[in-house]
Amino acid sequence: MKFRAEIDVMPLKALLDPQGKAVTGSMKNLGLPEIENVRIGKHITLEIEADSKDIANTKVDEACKKLLANQIMESYEFELFEN
Repeated sequence: MKFRAEIDVMPLKALLDPQGKAVTGSMKNLGLPEIENVRIGKHITLEIEADSKDIANTKVDEACKKLLANQIMESYEFELFEN
């Protein structure tokens, strides 16, 4: 079976997000002062071939832990879809 994973990696809430802070400041300059606390992360999409959704889930989780997210500074969550 083929699955598609949609992964969101974000900086931990306890850590400063310099990109988000810069964008938050720019919102005020654009006349959008009501937009606050912008956090910027990354969105990753991948396809995986696996015998079951449970196996695909385990493999995607492993990829996130080993490569896609720096767990010291980032958190991640993902959703799996059957293709």
